[in-house]
Amino acid sequence: MQLGKVVKSNSHCDYVVQLDDVLAVASPPQPDDYGFGCFVKLSIPHKPWVVGLIYDSQLLNPQFASPGPRLSAEPDLLFTPDLVGETRTLLWTLLIGTLETVQGRCYGVQGIPQSVVPVNTLVYRMSPQEVYQFHLNPQQRPQFCYYGHLLRCGGSFAAELTQRVLQDLVGSDLFSSVDQRALAVLCKELTWRNTMAAMR
Repeated sequence: MQLGKVVKSNSHCDYVVQLDDVLAVASPPQPDDYGFGCFVKLSIPHKPWVVGLIYDSQLLNPQFASPGPRLSAEPDLLFTPDLVGETRTLLWTLLIGTLETVQGRCYGVQGIPQSVVPVNTLVYRMSPQEVYQFHLNPQQRPQFCYYGHLLRCGGSFAAELTQRVLQDLVGSDLFSSVDQRALAVLCKELTWRNTMAAMR
């Protein structure tokens, strides 16, 4: 599912995505399609998919801060096109790696991607199967190498973001029982750390 396109960057691994609306596509994404901790992939021509996580959002509504007079009725779309679609939804996205395909085998290269993502790059929501493949290394063994990167660069919600990702991976039932238990232990440890930090 296409979510939108890149409109700016805050750093090499921190990008802002403008969500598609009814004026851009026939069926725009629904709120459940781009929630906190959602995995997305960015399409760069002739490059592997760049993988990111939605870690924050912002709603822009120019009418809220406008001191001028308001219309007494809803604007007519035919005669006032400049008043249509002024609101925007922006998604802050943290890049966490790439999704590679070699000899028909798909796996993730986790960490800060080398490529710079251009403006207007299309952004899509990842399927559960793609999320699973991103968490496999070239030997098809589970990996979670971006743990520290999330905690350092995930914004003010970094701990909650990491915990949400772990909970979703544990609940996906895509990994073997041993790997599921390892993820569950990591999730419990992070939950305990967050609880103790909140009590200080």
